[in-house]
Amino acid sequence: EGKLGLEAPVGGAIPAVRTVEDVGPNRVDRVRGVLNGTANFVLSRMAAEGLSYDHVLSEAQDLGVAEADPTFDVDGTDAALKGVIVANVLREARDRAALTLDDAEVEGIESLPASALSLAGEDGRTVRLIAEATPDGVRVGPRLVPENGTLAVTGTQNIVQIETDHAGRLNISGHGAGGPETASAVLSDVGRLPPR
Repeated sequence: EGKLGLEAPVGGAIPAVRTVEDVGPNRVDRVRGVLNGTANFVLSRMAAEGLSYDHVLSEAQDLGVAEADPTFDVDGTDAALKGVIVANVLREARDRAALTLDDAEVEGIESLPASALSLAGEDGRTVRLIAEATPDGVRVGPRLVPENGTLAVTGTQNIVQIETDHAGRLNISGHGAGGPETASAVLSDVGRLPPR
């Protein structure tokens, strides 16, 4: 029976899956966070500069932060797929059937007006595309978070919060995407494979 490394597709250089596995998936109640750097870049720039979604997305594409077709990033599909992987790690530890993308509740950021971000800012909050995985399912969507809170990472940064029953909340943040980051995660996945 083969084994598949899951670190690279979920968090890039952020060891989200490894941390869940090390803590013990049956001891983790919930994993949530900012799992897509493109969406986070767009929301960060919209909030900081009051720019429109279309303007910032075009800028992100010019900078190479967003792909030519950023649909999966901005419609929440990418974050949902990552959430499904994490939820399945939690479910496997509880002998529950695997989820698919069709089981996830997903809302993207493509129709979020810049005015929503400025209104949130007036109240000391901001908006981030948050993925939440539990043993019961996956939800992804724009969420209000405190402007200076842990989940309000900026630019292409990602953050994962792991809620455990004994250790409390664990926060892991860093660059989730990019060539060197993803390569280091792939090597980490390979290094964790059992010898043949």
